[in-house]
Amino acid sequence: MKIYHIDDVEKFLDIIKKCKGSVELVSTQGDRLNLKSELTKYLAIAKLFHDDTFINEMELVASEPEDVMMLMNYMTNKNA
Repeated sequence: MKIYHIDDVEKFLDIIKKCKGSVELVSTQGDRLNLKSELTKYLAIAKLFHDDTFINEMELVASEPEDVMMLMNYMTNKNA
């Protein structure tokens, strides 16, 4: 799934932490980085924020259907 315009990274990471299964960030080269891993999460976020103040777009793969629903709910309600 594509995620767009993450401007509250802390809230986004809280949602990732609540996921029951794995949540992977897919790099532009096709590599998959496990965002449930603390080290990988911080390395990935640092890389994404290198030049930007917020994340414009990223591709995520969630292993559990309820995690996909939670992420979709976050995206549709984040400005509410």
